[in-house]
Amino acid sequence: MMRSASREALAQLEQRQRAVLGDDASAEALTSLAAELYSVADLLVAQPRLRRTLGDPATQPQRRADFVGQILSGRVSPAAVEVTKAAVSQRWSSPWDLTDSLERAGDDTLFAAAQRQGLLDEVEDELFRFERILGTQSQLTTLLDEASVPVQRRTDLLRGVIGAKVQPITLALLTHAVASQRKRSITLAIDDLLDSAAARRERSVARVISAAPLTDEQQSRLTAALTAMYGRAISIRAAVDPNVRGGLVVHVGDEVIDGSVAARLAQARITLAG
Repeated sequence: MMRSASREALAQLEQRQRAVLGDDASAEALTSLAAELYSVADLLVAQPRLRRTLGDPATQPQRRADFVGQILSGRVSPAAVEVTKAAVSQRWSSPWDLTDSLERAGDDTLFAAAQRQGLLDEVEDELFRFERILGTQSQLTTLLDEASVPVQRRTDLLRGVIGAKVQPITLALLTHAVASQRKRSITLAIDDLLDSAAARRERSVARVISAAPLTDEQQSRLTAALTAMYGRAISIRAAVDPNVRGGLVVHVGDEVIDGSVAARLAQARITLAG
């Protein structure tokens, strides 16, 4: 978790990134930019000395920006250089936070590409559905998270499972989550991606699990209730799991509202046992 200095730096970087992206870049250009930002983050992971130098708050921000500009010029696009210079100009609590910010910038750039194509809702849905698949396929989750397995084998496995079934942007987000040395868990990475996608529209996402599909009317009522409860716009992502038996399990951030029949039965068994 980022400390306060890095959270402030990330907010500044996000503003600068929006200015660099502008309103004219095509979805293809944004997708290419995201890949470049991921590659810069990978470079910092692989080069500890460079990472420490660029993340050193004791040096002048302009010197750090000029230095990384010299390194990257001609190797990545001008937009990637500008976003990276903006990142290294910030004051980070840790050099690792600088690296993570560039990965997050790559994620956000892919979400911007999805938004330009009118696909943001679909990408969110695909991420959520894959998260639910992982929840029922522990062996698949373990294989995708296993650091001792070569990255290429893990990404090939991912493509074999979902490659032709999701949007290219969804696949790019998940491929990076699997390949990144900074994302230790694919399920936690998807949680972060869903939160980032919702934040683009100034919303929070509620993951709702029910025993049977919710009707449109039920989803509308639940959306209104959660929006009133949390005091901010809520976007629902619903999935079906017969194991809940009835009622709902709602996840909003780290908070869980478990109103399922299964939970009530479990509590009753505990009470009777006591």
